[in-house]
Amino acid sequence: QVQLVESGGDLVQPGGSLRLSCAASGSIFSISAMGWYRQAPGKQRELVASIASGGSTNYADAVEGRFTVSRDNAENTVYLQMNNLKPEDTAVYYCNAGLNFFVGRERKFGVYWGQGTQVTVSS
Repeated sequence: QVQLVESGGDLVQPGGSLRLSCAASGSIFSISAMGWYRQAPGKQRELVASIASGGSTNYADAVEGRFTVSRDNAENTVYLQMNNLKPEDTAVYYCNAGLNFFVGRERKFGVYWGQGTQVTVSS
């Protein structure tokens, strides 16, 4: 069984910083693209940032210059460093990844979501 587990969400004041982590576990032999999404109350889930297996990144306009996505392939982990946080960044943050893994001797691929971690930006 494979899964993604996020951590790092918290309550922070405007202008503060947080670092989210998402670790993939299971019989994984490689990970393709990884990304962070967020969903605020009453809104649709939106892409925040993504990082390809080769390291190229993509950001939503709303977070460009404030957030940085990175990955540690040896640890099967993706990070989201969030600086200069604003109240409008308040949301549940989810990680997403394409996982290549073994089931017995058989190779499988699937796109997985983490359970979400709450980020609240408020004074």
